Amino acid sequence: MERAGRTLAKLKLSDTISSEELACAAWPVAIGSRIASHTTAIGLVRGNLVVECEDAVWQRQLFYLKTHILKKIHEVLDTSTVTDVEFRMAGPRRRPPQIAVQPRAPLADTRVLEDEADGITDAGLRIIYRQSRKKAAG
Repeated sequence: MERAGRTLAKLKLSDTISSEELACAAWPVAIGSRIASHTTAIGLVRGNLVVECEDAVWQRQLFYLKTHILKKIHEVLDTSTVTDVEFRMAGPRRRPPQIAVQPRAPLADTRVLEDEADGITDAGLRIIYRQSRKKAAG
């Protein structure tokens, strides 16, 4: 696979393959499949290869190996398009924008209550309520 990366870099296919795509494709080859399963090369920003790590432990460990990783990337690409490697922790995946949902209006009660005691379904409680109301008013 290293030979394929070197060959692609030597072909100078700048119109068809950008240096960013080439650097991202070289990432798994340079570091190996085991580390590549925990990281993802996102892009190339001003010569810095931005790599997302799955957690802070991977980020810290790869930071200490930065010089070795950069050397391997230069061996694979045979160019100096990648000047540095930046490790970022992958944040939680954000939810896509949601469609606003209008809250439903409560169903209007079609019955017209003449007295608020009429809303009490139990007849005995209704009578007690009316009597207590009369005592409170009187």
